[in-house]
Order: sequence, then C-alpha cells, then structure tokens
Amino acid sequence: MNTPDVPLRFELSIEVPGTPEQVWDAIATANGISSWMTPTELEEREGGRVVFHMGEGVSSPGSISGWEPPRRLVYEEPEWAALGGHDPSTVTPMVTEFLVEATSGGSCVVRVVSSAFGSGADWEQEFIQEMGQGWAPMFDHLRLYLAHFPGQQVTTMEVDTELPGTPEQAMAAVRTALGVEEIGQTLEVRGQAAQVERVDGLLLRLTHPVPGLLAFYSRGTGKDTCSIWIGGYLFGRDARPYVERETPGWRAWLAGLPAQAPAAR
Repeated sequence: MNTPDVPLRFELSIEVPGTPEQVWDAIATANGISSWMTPTELEEREGGRVVFHMGEGVSSPGSISGWEPPRRLVYEEPEWAALGGHDPSTVTPMVTEFLVEATSGGSCVVRVVSSAFGSGADWEQEFIQEMGQGWAPMFDHLRLYLAHFPGQQVTTMEVDTELPGTPEQAMAAVRTALGVEEIGQTLEVRGQAAQVERVDGLLLRLTHPVPGLLAFYSRGTGKDTCSIWIGGYLFGRDARPYVERETPGWRAWLAGLPAQAPAAR
C-alpha cells in the first residue's frame, strides 16, 4: 500500500445573509444541508454520524470531527475515493471544514476548505478539481436559501433521465424549452412563477404558489449520450404534494426534450 503524503485541497468562500446562528443551522443540521446541497443525515455533535445521499443509490458516510457552534464544523468522509472507483485504503479521508465569520450589516462569510492526502496519482488531482467546481454552484443555493427560506423545512425532489447528445446540448434544450434568456428574468414554469438566478448551470427560484429552488445539471454518460437531472428544494405546506405531483411530470418533460438541441450559447 502506498503511503498518502501528497496534500491536495481546495478553498472557497462566500458572503451570505443571516446571523451566525442562522448560518450554522444551514450548514450543521440535516434539514439545513438538505435545503441547499444534497439530502443529508446528521447527528448534531462531535463524533456524530453524517451521510450525504447523492441519488441513484450513491451515498458518502462520514463522522463529525469538529463541532464548535456557531463558528466551526469539520467532518470526515473515509470512502470518498471509492466513489471514484479507487481503493480508499491508499488515501486518507476527505476532510471538509466550514468556518463562519460574522460581518457588518447582518451577514456572514462562510469559508469551506476540503483536503485529502493522496498517493500522487493523476486521478486524485482531477477528483479534487471536480469537487471544487461542484461546490461553487452549491454556494449559490446556500445564499438563496438564507435570503429567502432560512430555517424552513425542506422537501427535496430529484428527477433525472438519459438523453442523446452532449451535456451542453441538453442544457441548451432546457433553456430554450423554458424560455430562459437572462438572470433576473421572470418565467412561468409548469404552473409556477419563477425567477432566473443563474443561466449557465441553470438555477430557478420558484416564488408562487410553492416557493423553492430548481437546479438543472447535465453530464456525459457515453459518446453520444448524457444524463440530465433536476435537484429541487421546496418549502411550505404544499411542498410535499408538489413533489409527489411534479416528479413524474418533470421526468416526462425532460424525456420530451428534442434529441437534437441547438448549440450551447
């Protein structure tokens, strides 16, 4: 077995609205994390168990190794390498640290640092880079959650399908079908009023009648195919009926996208 001795890490930060206590609730509780990242189980204590569910039966278990409310949270995921098809015994766990610092004007700066020590293999650097890229859009979700839905109970929705074409073509088809053109634009989306919060890596904020966020993603799965999926975070008493009703509706909508999409802008 190789001895892990190559430090790999990434660091990101964002200013978000809210008090340190509100931010802590968003990053250190199961409902909070599920409201902007991925469905999560979490025991709120040092040594507590944490499990991130990432769809399609994929999950990453871990444990909390740092617990200092409302300032610092650290958790370790020992099986992160296995998610990429590699032997986890050859590397140390993925360690993620959240730091919360209050600023003036009722906001906080949230900094996340993830690190692992690898064997120096090329796949490790690629894995870290992809993980860092994946965190950036999640921070948009966190900012919007704290701005519009802090402390509310979330109901999550996951919808996916396989399509012919590239991820860029699939996302262009989604934008065209929804009529998305620019940030700040208002739309009607399957009976819901919505506002465009992000165009590339499409993110919509639903405003009425069921408030929440809809994030659209796509990735290649083969030479001529891609997977496209929707991550939904819905709030309010009508959230669960919405998810039960709209999950099959959105799946049919995705499957009905044109096979030959226009070129990505």
